[in-house]
Amino acid sequence: MKNAQIEELLKNTIKSKKVVNGYMFSGSGKTKNYDYAKKFAKMILCLSPEDEECKKCKSCLMFDDDNHSDYFEINKESSESIKIDEIRGMQERIAEKPITSSKKVYLINNAEQMTQEAQNCLLKTLEEPPDFITILLVANNENTILPTIKSRCTKIVFTEENVEELSEEEKERYKSLEKIFGNINKYKSIDLLNKLDVLYKDKDNILENLDFINMILINKVKENIKYAKYIDYVEETKTRLKSNSNYDMCIDNLILKIWE
Repeated sequence: MKNAQIEELLKNTIKSKKVVNGYMFSGSGKTKNYDYAKKFAKMILCLSPEDEECKKCKSCLMFDDDNHSDYFEINKESSESIKIDEIRGMQERIAEKPITSSKKVYLINNAEQMTQEAQNCLLKTLEEPPDFITILLVANNENTILPTIKSRCTKIVFTEENVEELSEEEKERYKSLEKIFGNINKYKSIDLLNKLDVLYKDKDNILENLDFINMILINKVKENIKYAKYIDYVEETKTRLKSNSNYDMCIDNLILKIWE
């Protein structure tokens, strides 16, 4: 996804108060996955989440000074291993309730450098985390990370393309898609067809739109496991479109499957 799309989604996640316990910011090369993970951590901890530009609350000031009581980071060079003792050190603080903010955030940069023992240790926390905890994993090569860890994290994938800010038209489109797919079970088939007219008209950006839809659905999986099936439908649609299948029929089929 484009960086601007990701930023918009993260802001909306904060606004909707649907922050989950685990995220993986995945990317490679010159992507800014660490920068965005840290920015997201600051937003989670902010005492005025309704203010997108807040830089003045106690939490934001502490965060900018690298002195936040509810933020913990493991940040090692990509050539160094992250060992089990470091994860255990993090876990010792996890049970303690937040002091300044309503949540606590733990960020692990270069998460692919965790040893197998460290990953297995972290998995125990991801399986039963306290409600006030959010763990952010930043990975440049997620292939070395246990599937059981990845399955417990909402995945946010960065690309290397240099992207400008979203236009107002694009922002409106993404807000519309988030509103629809964030409440997908409230709509009947005919309502979906009418509301998702944007998918039929916006052929040039359909793959980006479908990626964005799956980001929304990933955030919903922990509410109801059936959203995982919706994600599969979206991925199937992307595959069909890439093989030059009939465009309108692909979108029709996606909407029908979700409605059923």
